[in-house]
Amino acid sequence: MIYKNRPRDFNKRFDIVGCFVQCDGKFVLLRRQPHKANSSKWGLPAGKKEPGESLEEAVLREIQEETGLVIPASALRRFSSVYVRDDSFDIEWHMFSTEFATKPQIVINLNEHSEFQWISPLEALKMDDLIHDLQESIKLFYGIAIDTVVKN
Repeated sequence: MIYKNRPRDFNKRFDIVGCFVQCDGKFVLLRRQPHKANSSKWGLPAGKKEPGESLEEAVLREIQEETGLVIPASALRRFSSVYVRDDSFDIEWHMFSTEFATKPQIVINLNEHSEFQWISPLEALKMDDLIHDLQESIKLFYGIAIDTVVKN
């Protein structure tokens, strides 16, 4: 579950950064390898912030490691930070975005991901295999009302 305000009993385990890499009304989703956490699910270029890194440094590193894209810090936009609670732990989720005029060449890290796709927000919201709380993050980022989406 995502919270805009920090829950009173929130016990943050770590910070996660992620980015909506966008072009022509679509964004990049990456499918996790079966042997990784969130096995075979689709997610944004994202990962844990390392000690000593700023949030911006962390998201730029994750984008490069997972997509091969080198993005200048000036092209990065910070959207929001939210608090995520699941069954096992709490994390602070920091969302960013970047926009390309033409689709860049994506080169995925095959150790972490098996494939990628460019997808519209409404198409993504119809998917059943998104990582934990990504559907809510997409709705928040794109300002989509909950009742707008009907799954097939």
